[in-house]
Amino acid sequence: MYSLLTMNAITRQLPRLSAASNKVSRCAFASRNVHIEKKIEELGIELPAAPAPKANYNLTCRVPGENTLYVSGHLPIKADGTLITGALAPEGGGLTVEEGYEAARHCGLNIISTLKNYLGDLDKVEQVVKVFGIVNSSTDFKHQHLVMDGCSDVIMEVFDKPIGYHARSAIGVNTLPLDASVEVEAIIKIKS
Repeated sequence: MYSLLTMNAITRQLPRLSAASNKVSRCAFASRNVHIEKKIEELGIELPAAPAPKANYNLTCRVPGENTLYVSGHLPIKADGTLITGALAPEGGGLTVEEGYEAARHCGLNIISTLKNYLGDLDKVEQVVKVFGIVNSSTDFKHQHLVMDGCSDVIMEVFDKPIGYHARSAIGVNTLPLDASVEVEAIIKIKS
């Protein structure tokens, strides 16, 4: 059993322990970096809500003990929740390169939103390693690389060199899930 003297000593220490605990909490919060998020705000970029998976998979996967984050394919969902659909086929009445570029940009914004949701702090991104873009396009459409610039450009706007400078592939396919015009996945190195 504790003696009355011991209980009095503990009671006298409580205000100091509480103050120390608050200091630690404030220091932990103060050490959170917000450079990238401030830059997003300064650029006037509005991040959409982080999307949810459309089937039975995770949006992100990290191998335990490793600093590589695999980001599943993201669709061009606008901030208002609408999905940009249709094939890139300017000659056949489909989407134009400019509309495809905008769709790819929305994919990039959704990836950034997912990273913020997963990491809690975008300054934890050490390197955008690779972006893989899949463009819903007609067989005679040959400008998937220009469409994918929409995603690459927004990643560079937000993360800049060297963090945002990434390897990239862009391919054309005859269809995508939900008739999405573009789908983009990414590999991200995160800070320990």
